[in-house]
Amino acid sequence: MTQKNHDDIRQNVRDSYAQVAEASNQGDCCGVESSCCGVSDDDAINTLISTRLGYSEDDLKQVPEGADMGLGCGNPRAIASLRPGETVVDLGAGGGFDAFLAAQEVGENGHVIGIDMTPAMLSKARANAEKGGYTQVEFRLGEIENLPVADNSVDVIISNCVINLSPDKPRVFREAFRILKPGGRLAISDVVASAEMPEEMKNDPQLHAGCMAGAELIDDLERMIVDAGFCDVRIAPKDASREFIKDWAPGRGVEDYVLSATIEAVKPGGGCC
Repeated sequence: MTQKNHDDIRQNVRDSYAQVAEASNQGDCCGVESSCCGVSDDDAINTLISTRLGYSEDDLKQVPEGADMGLGCGNPRAIASLRPGETVVDLGAGGGFDAFLAAQEVGENGHVIGIDMTPAMLSKARANAEKGGYTQVEFRLGEIENLPVADNSVDVIISNCVINLSPDKPRVFREAFRILKPGGRLAISDVVASAEMPEEMKNDPQLHAGCMAGAELIDDLERMIVDAGFCDVRIAPKDASREFIKDWAPGRGVEDYVLSATIEAVKPGGGCC
């Protein structure tokens, strides 16, 4: 894939999620048709979406109104085992939902950095942080392939249904490896491919922005993570997730090819691996 192809994919994703942020601010439905985007102006609908992904109703009550946009395909915090004082980076932070939940676990002495490449999402997340008084959370504009974070400075990386959107996933994992401290860990929820998708699906920009067409086969994804330098790689697909994935693109049969999974790995050092 050429650099132009990469840039075109990123711009399509950026435009799509700018629509999500702007529609959410206006109380309209999500601007990304057929996607992992469940944004609605109905709080009950967003609550249903998020609880299906593994969040509790208490989780939803603990964040500022508007932070839960119904996005994602799982709950990365459930596998992150966050500890007080840790530094966490959230790849593709959106409105800040996972970042704010992480902040409550790392406490006032911890630090959470949300990264997003969409200025409209960044503005929304920063407004939510101010509204909720999250002084230990900051949001930075950047691409997940080029993280604006120092080397060896992070304990945990979380991400929720974002890495599949990248046209250069090996670079994402190399960047993750770079910023993690020795012994640092990945705790990711994302979609993976259980079978090779038809070319028409792979090349559909709407399915790509909707967190489907960019899914990688599990073996290929594991290879990328290992090649980046990680050890103790664990990818656990969740077959039940096909039930909500089929709603992302009704009638297209995407659930026959993709499903949600938890992805864990560790950077060697610090007594690990």
